[in-house]
Amino acid sequence: MICVCRLPSAQQTRGFAMEDSIEVILQDHGRAFPTNRHHPVVSACTGALLTGLYGVWSLFATPGFRKIPRSLKVPYLPSSKVQTLNTMKLLEGRTGRLADLGSGDGRLVFAASAAGFQCTGFEINSILVAYARSKACWTGVPSSQANFVKKDFWKTDLSSYNNVIAFLAPGVMEVLGEKLLKELSNDARVIACRFPYPNWPQQSSVGSGLDKTFAYDISTVRSQLGNVPNTAA
Repeated sequence: MICVCRLPSAQQTRGFAMEDSIEVILQDHGRAFPTNRHHPVVSACTGALLTGLYGVWSLFATPGFRKIPRSLKVPYLPSSKVQTLNTMKLLEGRTGRLADLGSGDGRLVFAASAAGFQCTGFEINSILVAYARSKACWTGVPSSQANFVKKDFWKTDLSSYNNVIAFLAPGVMEVLGEKLLKELSNDARVIACRFPYPNWPQQSSVGSGLDKTFAYDISTVRSQLGNVPNTAA
């Protein structure tokens, strides 16, 4: 009989992706010791290793959550290459300042800065901010093009940005939409990765499935929803 160790159920609920990776490691561990005898020392070491790996993963997946209301918490999930390309397609012909809300490792910010945008990545995970800043320094991207700040965008006035990207979670998109309608100017464009704004009329989109991205022009959204126009410059 192969001895298979599992993480405690309280930790299992935090990330199915991590569980899958752990399960593969455990299965490999079982094949490496094809015997009917238990290996308590090996099992204990493996458990400690997996617990450490999970701890490192949780630093990236659940950043600074004590500072964010429960209803607005969003785990870290990086954009795919296709999703990044789709985002840039929807920003074609645009210029100016761009904000990436929850910028993670900075891949969307780097793509947009390469296209000429002045970008700010908002991220509350200090590890991801440090990583993105290090990558910018290593690749020679100046902070005027790609600036990463450890800041809660929910508490930040975004009115100075005329381009906004958000790859968050469906549960927060409605609240975020309300915030953007209050703060952004009429010439702003908002890009939603994977999860659209539920109450906003869809304008254009690129891709399909998990890589689908949506574009909204604030002036059109306000007009169709009947909101009072924001005349901020």
